[in-house]
Amino acid sequence: MKGPDPPGPQPRPKVFDFTAVPTPEAQAVISPPTQAAIFLVLTVARNGEDQIRDLLADSSGLRRSVGFRIPEGGLTCVTGIGSELWDRLFGEPRPAELHPLPEFAGERHTAVSTPGDLLFHIRAHRQDLCFELAQRLTQRCAGAAQVIDEVHGFRSFDERDLLGFVDGTENPEDAAAVDAVRIGDEDPGFAGGSYVVVQKYLHDLENWDAQPIETQEAVIGRTKLADLELPDDVKAPDSHLALNTIIDDDGVQRQIVRYNMPFGRVGASEYGTYFIAYSRTPEVTEEMLSNMFVGKPPGNTDRILDFSVAVTGSLFFVPTADFLDDPPDGPSAPGQPAAPGSAEPTQATAAPGAEQSLGIGSLKGRSS
Repeated sequence: MKGPDPPGPQPRPKVFDFTAVPTPEAQAVISPPTQAAIFLVLTVARNGEDQIRDLLADSSGLRRSVGFRIPEGGLTCVTGIGSELWDRLFGEPRPAELHPLPEFAGERHTAVSTPGDLLFHIRAHRQDLCFELAQRLTQRCAGAAQVIDEVHGFRSFDERDLLGFVDGTENPEDAAAVDAVRIGDEDPGFAGGSYVVVQKYLHDLENWDAQPIETQEAVIGRTKLADLELPDDVKAPDSHLALNTIIDDDGVQRQIVRYNMPFGRVGASEYGTYFIAYSRTPEVTEEMLSNMFVGKPPGNTDRILDFSVAVTGSLFFVPTADFLDDPPDGPSAPGQPAAPGSAEPTQATAAPGAEQSLGIGSLKGRSS
């Protein structure tokens, strides 16, 4: 009788490489468009560092506790840290390209640089989810940080801004989006992180709406109804699209990912766009701003600025989710002597009577 066949090749035991560094988990920078958003910019008081560090470690848990009740709401929150606060919280090492946003001043237009230690970019398909998370976060900041700008954004029809044009058409997708926003080997200690620039634009809608559609399309560089890019032989060199297309020395377009939102207060005749742009390096967004406000060449400025004014501008670093869940101790670690003047924020705060804002009103009374 034939005996049993000899056993075949046996699977090798699985060997784990405990020296391998796991890929850091990024924050939810890349996500589908939502119906609502809240943008919070805060300054942090001296002696508030420990409280803010604790909040950063708890922020993902706060988001889960709010979003779990309505999972289809798609609640996310991205946290950004400004240059000066980074030094106070963590010191060295620091992200290679983290710095305060420069001011870009041309002959006619200026992109201002305004205070900002922390950014919370909250998004969901429901405004109530955004609102509750914003409330929980600011409650945890009480006594340590002050909200100096708060904007509640909304989706307008088919992703249009209040000028009537589709906003965000040129965003890269899928792997190209990841490559555009996530730091890689160029700064390995902060791989998986991103940079984000925010600006609050106010629009002169009365003047804009008085323009013929053909003029509006020439300003933007796209058709208004169909959202098609104008041909190069028709597109004006001072159009918004022309000045925001950045090509490197190899002929490759450099990309950012925008999640702009319209906002407004009809009673105050305030109508605007909250510009928020993520990238793996801030130099791309800064080159766009230089082209728009200074001009390329100088003096050839973005025609959209004849109808829109930038009233805020800040730059933040977006660390990975892993970093926020377990932030390192730094210069303000427990047991270190605290800096004096705990009631004073580190940067310029709200104007008198501005109710914890940057004192930003409508375009009424502004000279164009």
